[in-house]
Amino acid sequence: MRRILMAAAALACLALPALAQDAASKVAVTIYNDDLSLVEDVRTLSLTAGRQRIEFPGVSAEIQAETVALGAEGVEVIEQNFDFDLLTPGAMMEKAVGSTIKLVRTNPATGKETIEAAKVLSANGGVVLQIGDRIEVLRDDGLPVRVLFDKIPDNLRARPTLSVQINNKGAGAKPLSLRYLTRGLGWKADYVGVFDDKSGRLDLQGWVTLTNTSGAAYRNARIQLVAGSPGQGGAPISGAVRGGRGSDDTQFGDYHLYTLKEQTTIAENQTKQVSFLAADGVKARKVYMVERTGFGSERRPSGAAVRLFFANDEASGLGEPLPAGVMRLYARDSSGRPQFIGEDRLGHMPEGSELNLAIGQAFDVTAQATVEKQDSPVKGVTVTAMRYAFRNARNEPAIIRFVLSGLNETRSYGSPTIKPERIDANTDAFDVPLAARGETVLTFNVRQGKEIRE
Repeated sequence: MRRILMAAAALACLALPALAQDAASKVAVTIYNDDLSLVEDVRTLSLTAGRQRIEFPGVSAEIQAETVALGAEGVEVIEQNFDFDLLTPGAMMEKAVGSTIKLVRTNPATGKETIEAAKVLSANGGVVLQIGDRIEVLRDDGLPVRVLFDKIPDNLRARPTLSVQINNKGAGAKPLSLRYLTRGLGWKADYVGVFDDKSGRLDLQGWVTLTNTSGAAYRNARIQLVAGSPGQGGAPISGAVRGGRGSDDTQFGDYHLYTLKEQTTIAENQTKQVSFLAADGVKARKVYMVERTGFGSERRPSGAAVRLFFANDEASGLGEPLPAGVMRLYARDSSGRPQFIGEDRLGHMPEGSELNLAIGQAFDVTAQATVEKQDSPVKGVTVTAMRYAFRNARNEPAIIRFVLSGLNETRSYGSPTIKPERIDANTDAFDVPLAARGETVLTFNVRQGKEIRE
């Protein structure tokens, strides 16, 4: 059956009329975050004067037909139709139900062909024919059989096609701009970084991944990517950020628009990666992080989190807004080969912000907390004596950024061995230096709360 239908489609395609529209086409695609894209397709068509029908084959199969807008000087749009019933062998048979086709059978022994007229009775899960006085079911039995159709049904298309009835003033070639919204296109950003701990430098590469399942190809298209989600049906609009190096950047409303510098083709059912950022030697530093909320004793030490910090500014070697995406980080081993050390997801990063990426957990840089004493000298006030032991088993010195949250905004410290930095009303931070294969102990008394007088 498959071979029969394939042969039918091949014959049908030979009978397709020539499409008289575009000699030149310019395509621009704007892709949003939430499976929504705006397509602008400018085609130069030769038009006659007066009322006529023109066709735009190859539009997206996921087009939102109610959003179509056609613009051209001196052209009035009267009616438009989106034909998405595609020309396939099965569709040809389904449209032929109740009509007569021709079967061409070839004798394998002699090569002689015989032609029979057959009425198509059904095409549901198989083709049932009436040939003279007999009923026959077409089978894929390996025998050479072809199906001949007199014509292609009017509403079957080789590709999704938009047909428009217009009234044109003046004959000649005119550029027509077709705009519509569609589903089936998406984008995301990914980053690859190679970090050199000794020099404190990061080589950074950014990629945009484009996906196309819209049922159409966009050739030599100008691609724009929008960070932000347009409101649909009362949905809220989210914030956005501008484009990165390797792209032109525009802000409009609550969105930011990335324009890829080079035109590209997004084929149907394709995933494509396009480079949009290349920055070598970005200043970066590795930081060991220990974070605790409130006070409590720990039975055993735990490893510090390893994070990579770098500023998104010109002084550091960047200075371009970056879209949200996954950052995958590598470091070179003793032989110089890059080895994967971790990944993290970054949000939209405006110019001037600092990036803080989680790499992993250190096993040789640790912290352990001990509550040495806790009492309440007066009602409503608590005094806690804390001891934190930070250890470094590495052969080089390190600094731990110790962040303590869940504090009372009335807190005050007595005799801290390292001065705290106030981050916000409930958070403090301590920078703890560690010698190679050394230990640093942080101790303090912290008073929290207000005295309650009865």
